[in-house]
Amino acid sequence: MKVILIKDVKAQGKKGDVIEVSDGYARNFLLKNKLAIEANSVNLNSLKVSQAAADHRKEVEKAEAKKIAEKISGMTVTIKLKVSETGKIFGALNTQAIADALKKEGVEIDKKKIVLPEPIKSVGSHTVTVKPYAEISAKLKVVVEGE
Repeated sequence: MKVILIKDVKAQGKKGDVIEVSDGYARNFLLKNKLAIEANSVNLNSLKVSQAAADHRKEVEKAEAKKIAEKISGMTVTIKLKVSETGKIFGALNTQAIADALKKEGVEIDKKKIVLPEPIKSVGSHTVTVKPYAEISAKLKVVVEGE
């Protein structure tokens, strides 16, 4: 019997896969526990439509991420923090402060998408990587100044 998986099933497949299983396994486990639905023409068509919509949504997100990456690359952001007499920052510069500085420049980005290779603890110019989407990244120059 052919079924469409609604959820990931261990050793069978992932959500959205069309698999061939025995009739008893399908009726007594997969369909009963609402892990799958029967693969008839109506369900296969709705699966195809939902996958096409998901692909379109991913393409739109990727295009927006490319625009953001182009805007960010080459940009310089200046952040003023309190520093000691030796030029060390009290604490460290975090991704939230960088995200807030980018927001002031007109670029809205989540702090989780900013990658710091190591915590920034000194005054000066630092390069930070921003990853707005999985395969897309941009380099941002962050200048830390003391108050």
